[in-house]
Amino acid sequence: MYEEQTIAVVVPAYREAKLLPKTLETMPEFVDEVIVVDDGSPDDTWEVARRFASQRPRVRAVRLGFNYGVGRAISMGYREALRRGAHVVAVMAADAQMDPADLEDVIAPVARGQADYSKGDRLGHEQADAMPPVRRFGTWLLGWLTGLAAGNGEIRDSQCGYTAISARMLRQLPLHRLYPRYGYPNDLLLRLAEQDAEIAQPTVRPVYEDERSGLNVRAVAGPIAGILLRGVVRRLVREVS
Repeated sequence: MYEEQTIAVVVPAYREAKLLPKTLETMPEFVDEVIVVDDGSPDDTWEVARRFASQRPRVRAVRLGFNYGVGRAISMGYREALRRGAHVVAVMAADAQMDPADLEDVIAPVARGQADYSKGDRLGHEQADAMPPVRRFGTWLLGWLTGLAAGNGEIRDSQCGYTAISARMLRQLPLHRLYPRYGYPNDLLLRLAEQDAEIAQPTVRPVYEDERSGLNVRAVAGPIAGILLRGVVRRLVREVS
């Protein structure tokens, strides 16, 4: 527990059989439950998750029968965490690109009632240059556009997956409607703005090492543009109604 709050961490995983063990082995002790959601991986990700679940009481493994996307995997993990009574639900990727030492800073604003949602900010970290240049620029641009569409001020790192949210806010969100793939974080931020959620943006360390950016601008530009446009329309409808 942390601040007398039960903490669950959702770990969406797709083709992460090699790095998932490192992610699970370095999970901080104050985490009560770890929910690994295998997003229909074709490799041994499910077998790895199931093995950890059989050996460690706080680890649970959930499997999607198809590769629906990271957004769907996280939403599934959220539902499982709510079902099991978590007070604060964080998200950490399975690829060991999120420093476990930062988890306390991510969950603290939510656990202490200072925010409804906490969104890691890699761009504000002193090691932000570790991010591939294309990803760094795209992250900044999408954050600016998402904040503009939401009408709730600057979102410094809209694409960061290192997050935490309160169970109360989760129950107010239409989890079944959230975009299932890459644009999921943008859609979620827009939905949070519609609930007047208080958002904290703690600095977190970007972990990339020698990895090259996998961001495909052409592939994500259209879907994210549609997500932002729909968010603007919903906001305008609320303002005039």
